[in-house]
Amino acid sequence: MEKSRSASDQKSDALEVGNGSEFKVHVFSSSSELIEKLHEKWSSVKKQPYPAMYSSIFGGIILDPAMMVIPIDDHMVHRGHGVFDTAIILDGYLYELDVHLDRFLRSASKAKISSPFPRSALRSILVQLSAASQCKKGTLRYWLSTGPGDFLLSPAGCSTSAFYAVVIDDDFCQCKEGVKVITSTIPMKSAQFARMKNVNYLPNVLSKMEAEEKGAYASIWVDEEGYIAEGPNVNVAFINHDKELLLPFFDKILSGCTVKRLMELVHKLVEQGRLRGMRTANLTVEEAKGAAEMMFVGSTLPVLPIIMWDEQPIGNGKVGELTMELSNLLWEDMVAGPETQRIPVPYV
Repeated sequence: MEKSRSASDQKSDALEVGNGSEFKVHVFSSSSELIEKLHEKWSSVKKQPYPAMYSSIFGGIILDPAMMVIPIDDHMVHRGHGVFDTAIILDGYLYELDVHLDRFLRSASKAKISSPFPRSALRSILVQLSAASQCKKGTLRYWLSTGPGDFLLSPAGCSTSAFYAVVIDDDFCQCKEGVKVITSTIPMKSAQFARMKNVNYLPNVLSKMEAEEKGAYASIWVDEEGYIAEGPNVNVAFINHDKELLLPFFDKILSGCTVKRLMELVHKLVEQGRLRGMRTANLTVEEAKGAAEMMFVGSTLPVLPIIMWDEQPIGNGKVGELTMELSNLLWEDMVAGPETQRIPVPYV
């Protein structure tokens, strides 16, 4: 009788398999077998997080999550040659779709990617996709790529650009709890790439991971001159002790659609005497850490209070009253703002 094998022997066997010595790779004999495998992956998912996708490669809307794929030779996949943007779906309305779509096309122009459709068609596709998804609350994300064609560096071999979009079912809510942040040690992108919303987000990912490893929510980037820049995928804003809303200049960072909308709404608090005013400025780390209040501003937040930075409390270390008033301004705009900001989704 064979003796029982020790844990070290079993571990050794696992390493051998992991090294490939005995690992057998399955060969799918047909497309139907592959599709069955893909469906098997999603069969245990209780709630579908991606209710609908559009692909210009397929030429339509996809409701089957197993088929929500893009070609491996798409240059967005292996060269990062693509741009993207996001809009919010809230209570059956698309919030700020047009301003996000305008920025999307500006990013595409900077990345030298032409759209396979005119702007009006892109907009129509996104509205129809949202309707087909039946999603009343979530995010709508969309991408332009130079498209599939080959694995070379130049996109010259790509016959046409590609447009993809996905509806993500996401039950986000207004942020009322404060978070901690750290100063990022990951180099920030140069202005040329930071101001273009492209898919090269590795610096952003590493910055976010660095913060999480240190028990913080996210990191703050500081530019080479020592001025405050932005968070990994959000803008950052401050309230000073004179009750001014301060924002870093947008010359080296992405111009956030949500923070720009906040700049349009903030006059309401100024008129009420709650805020003294608003301005953009170069802020040093010392000035920023000495602020009375601090916050992230982004699409799904829309405002996230920051109460500690590098283990140093911001203000009194609690969520600021003015921060929450700014949050309320944006949230009310998202829920019941003007028609120019909120587009009804024509659900069937």
